[in-house]
Amino acid sequence: MRKILILLVFTLASSASAQSTDAAIELRNATGMVVRLIPFGATVTQIEVPDREGKRANVLLGFPTPSEFRAKNGKVSFGATIGRYAGRIGGARFAIDGKPVQLVADDGRNALHGGGKAKFDTQQWTVSARSARAVTFTLDSPDGFQGFPGRLQVAVTYRLIAGNALRIDYAARTSKPTALNLTNHAYFNLAGEGSGSIRAQRLQVNAMRYVATDAGGIPTGAFPAVAGTPLDLRQPHPLGPGIDSRVPLMGEHGYNHGWLFDKPLGKLAPVARLDDPASGRTLTVETTEPSITVYSGGYIDGQDKGPSGRVMHAFDGVALETQHLSDSPNHPDFPTTLLRPGQVFRSTTIWRFGVSPR
Repeated sequence: MRKILILLVFTLASSASAQSTDAAIELRNATGMVVRLIPFGATVTQIEVPDREGKRANVLLGFPTPSEFRAKNGKVSFGATIGRYAGRIGGARFAIDGKPVQLVADDGRNALHGGGKAKFDTQQWTVSARSARAVTFTLDSPDGFQGFPGRLQVAVTYRLIAGNALRIDYAARTSKPTALNLTNHAYFNLAGEGSGSIRAQRLQVNAMRYVATDAGGIPTGAFPAVAGTPLDLRQPHPLGPGIDSRVPLMGEHGYNHGWLFDKPLGKLAPVARLDDPASGRTLTVETTEPSITVYSGGYIDGQDKGPSGRVMHAFDGVALETQHLSDSPNHPDFPTTLLRPGQVFRSTTIWRFGVSPR
């Protein structure tokens, strides 16, 4: 199986199955789940799943058409693959083997999601493999893209698996030592896109520690206990009180915080659960990654309509970004994001949808 995966990963644009259009790709299973994707940004545009009454709805924020994703998604990254480095890198610089790497600052003095305007979520990926329930997108990222060293060959495979679940497998190789941190930036609203605020939906994060950051969102290196803070989500909590809290830890834009798991590094395990009491829809997130960033959409600007035709506002969706820690290249004690030639980067995240009883 591993040899087959590697072959799929690194058979890039020359593949006879490659395509360069943004035509939507649809995956379906026999139990009512539909996933739609486009090559631009290797993006998940919609996920339809049933509620406790069997009524299906799209539970992702996004735009009505592929062309609108291309024109507008750079500012919000709805459902897109994030890279080369998900999260922030302090001062937009770090070093590998003593050699400086300079990125383009785009978040104050820091680099966000790799820095600059051109990022993985604004690239045209190639469809290198496709079946009724799976698709693999590949990208050949040149040496120096965003300032990162190494030609990076990366693949993202989305696959429907048993239990109304979407499995995401990332794989990559590099020609030079580099830093790599990938995630998906889907915004979930389990009541359905267009239903309004996610304040009543409940989130649980299986973590005892959160990632302390400075005013610019750069980790300080400390991992305080969540107990006694709005970040204590070890039991399910409605998102509203945290979003509306004005304690210094939260600020004015709700959740935009990281948690560090206690599970073994690289082990695939459940790490978070979102549920909507009204519809009964649930989402369990499983990952091999060591951390999650929860972003409650506080910067959505209210200028765009979703597929429902309704305007999307701040706090209409929540992103659950499984990834390594921000600024890891500048923290030798953090789980490493270093990838060297000859190594194969691998990461897996599963979104498992279900329903709860009334």
